[in-house]
Amino acid sequence: MDYYFIGDPELVTAFRFVGIQGTAVADAAETKAAFLRITRGWDETAGLVLPGGAGEGCRVLILTEEAADWLGELLIEWQLSDRYPLIVEIPGILGRLPGRKTLVDSIREAIGIHV
Repeated sequence: MDYYFIGDPELVTAFRFVGIQGTAVADAAETKAAFLRITRGWDETAGLVLPGGAGEGCRVLILTEEAADWLGELLIEWQLSDRYPLIVEIPGILGRLPGRKTLVDSIREAIGIHV
């Protein structure tokens, strides 16, 4: 399992059609439980998930923006820890959350070019 998805039930179904397993979440508690289940058991010294862990082999964790917001500081700590799985955020079923920048917006801001 190279990829895993946490987010809206409709998107979980869509990701399953392309072979990516996932967990549907409806609130912060469910999101945190799914996130910890996937990330728990990661052995930093060996660089892999311990056998039998729920996140065994997961290299990329895909989250909706809403799920990422629900994780808050826990997600930030994980991203700064330099461990796998890597985190990718995508818009949810209802689209991009207000105030979120797109990747293109971030790049334009970083290099200072606005066309």
